[in-house]
Amino acid sequence: MMVHHIENGQIVGEVIKNQGLVIVDFFATWCGPCQMLAPILVEIDKMYEEVEVYKVDVDENQDAAMRYGVNAMPTIVFFKDGKEVERQVGLLPKEELMKIVEELK
Repeated sequence: MMVHHIENGQIVGEVIKNQGLVIVDFFATWCGPCQMLAPILVEIDKMYEEVEVYKVDVDENQDAAMRYGVNAMPTIVFFKDGKEVERQVGLLPKEELMKIVEELK
């Protein structure tokens, strides 16, 4: 498993059609909290084989950011069986992310 970078058009194909829990991190390369979150998401991805983790660079994929109402970074959107079930804005500690994943998976 690994964290995947996706672009505007891929979100529907990769996330919406995916069964199970998917985490999408909307980030910006210039965002300090986003950079701090990146290694935490890699750890989450390694810990939970059944969970897919994707990253969307909002500067390169403004359509996707607008479609999902993302206006602050980082924004983490949790999808289950193709539907948004949770959204968190800002840097979260690993333990808090793990708690959300455990509740949703």
